[in-house]
Amino acid sequence: MKSTGVIRQLDSLGRIVLPIELRRTLNIQVKDAMEIFVDSDKIVLRKHTASCIFCGSEENLTEYMDQVVCARCVKALAKGNSGEA
Repeated sequence: MKSTGVIRQLDSLGRIVLPIELRRTLNIQVKDAMEIFVDSDKIVLRKHTASCIFCGSEENLTEYMDQVVCARCVKALAKGNSGEA
């Protein structure tokens, strides 16, 4: 992991501000969804990207009942397959 040398303090609500330089570099815009992970003693932030709820694919996605599903899994579901398409 690369250190940026930037230090920020938490506010009273537990928030931190990501520096504009990092947001520009990583193409993070206002209101973008961020995923939060814990890796042993580290907190990792990642810009959220939509992916299939079944296989994790990020290609050929469609939304159904507030869930994201890829074309391959839709095809498998239509065939009644419980495994891969």
